[in-house]
Amino acid sequence: MNGWLTEAACFPDKDYPVESWQPSLCGAIDILIRRDGVWLHEGRPIARPALVRLFSRLLRRDAEGYVLVTPVEKLSIQVEDLPFRIIDFEGRVFRSDQGVSLPLSDTHPLVIDVKGEEWRPRMRVRGDLWGRLTRACAARLFETAELDGEIVRLKLDGQGFEIPVVSA
Repeated sequence: MNGWLTEAACFPDKDYPVESWQPSLCGAIDILIRRDGVWLHEGRPIARPALVRLFSRLLRRDAEGYVLVTPVEKLSIQVEDLPFRIIDFEGRVFRSDQGVSLPLSDTHPLVIDVKGEEWRPRMRVRGDLWGRLTRACAARLFETAELDGEIVRLKLDGQGFEIPVVSA
């Protein structure tokens, strides 16, 4: 990835058409996205936020799992939970840890996974990539919620939303 990454590093906030790139899997790269949203390379946090933003835009989930993809290479990486964190919201617009605005909609649905007694909300960022709401963000969200069986009802910006509850 070195040559292409050097060029792409000049544009870490650009959106890339990763879903249309179909290179063969080249192997794995020692990158782990921890549950808390920290990206590690060879066990050490990636210190450059622009590099993490770039990698987050080259990320995709497909049959091999989570991969970083370019037009000519595809490398698998490890993800402990979900690759993104949803850190805040204003009205019905949520914000990821990579600065992406996500308006609650069919494109960016919110789902609540229930594992035992734990409620773990997540939101689609793009494709099959999801972000887990941080504890603080989820607590703020649940302050306005009403539980109705298998559905959580929210009112955001005067609009009503039904959020499905899924047993994990």
